[in-house]
Amino acid sequence: MSGFTHIPVMLSEVINSLNIKPDGIYVDGTAGGAGHSSEIAKRLTTGKLISLDRDPDAVKTASERLQGYPAEVVKSNFSEMDRVLNSMGIDGADGILLDLGVSSYQLDSAERGFSYRKDAELDMRMSKDGISAEDLVNNLSADELADIFRRYGEERFAYKIAQRIVKERTAMRITGTLQLAEIISSAVPAAARRDGHPARKCFQALRIAVNGELDSLDTALDTAFNLLNKDGVLAIITFHSLEDRMVKQRFKEYCTGCICPPDFPVCVCGRTPRGRLLSKKAIEPTEKELEDNPRSRSAKLRVIIKN
Repeated sequence: MSGFTHIPVMLSEVINSLNIKPDGIYVDGTAGGAGHSSEIAKRLTTGKLISLDRDPDAVKTASERLQGYPAEVVKSNFSEMDRVLNSMGIDGADGILLDLGVSSYQLDSAERGFSYRKDAELDMRMSKDGISAEDLVNNLSADELADIFRRYGEERFAYKIAQRIVKERTAMRITGTLQLAEIISSAVPAAARRDGHPARKCFQALRIAVNGELDSLDTALDTAFNLLNKDGVLAIITFHSLEDRMVKQRFKEYCTGCICPPDFPVCVCGRTPRGRLLSKKAIEPTEKELEDNPRSRSAKLRVIIKN
């Protein structure tokens, strides 16, 4: 058994929201350590679970842990779930789950380069291929780096940090996580260092940029919603405000009916709501879960049901 540990966030809330039918088709777009996947799969009889992940380590682990269940694990980005299902001759799903962000395994495996607390090569690639964080940090201009830190990390000292990185790399290539964390810390005013680790937002921003996370989510939202059967459920767990904002706005669009100007006497657009929210507000972890799993702290679960 692989050492992929991952405590599934809001497990009972997710399972309740998906309202699993034993003969249904379900998709877990973020297999990880198969925590959510195995709970979905064990509720199926003649149904099927398709579990996706772009991380080869996760695919290996999930395949091991889902053996004997009516489940299939595929190495794929969740934004391409329609292609995966089409290739299996499946044209719709009764429930889809996306658990966004980095898995505990990825954070805890120092060599993956996601953590600013452990020394490792500056990598951050979930799929283990393509452009790495090291490439970005050493090749982008100060303006480009600042834009990433500002846009994906909402970092207020973005330009100061970017300038410091460009200055430091002229002396020595930046290749390690702690090396980068140190450079970021040195660029941030002492007063701001009390607000959590000074490298946290920049590391998040680099990870999002390296993995194209928001672009993947943007595509995946429409792809997943369009795949749902009538009364199918889309459940999404987000971990930061950028993801949550995108999910919230898109769900609102799906639930919006007539968009005619208010002074029109009758509707001419003919638009009707395509979905309904399970609850208006995002579902958050219980106090007990926060105690048991501090990493669930910023998690929000939003659920939409297709009309």
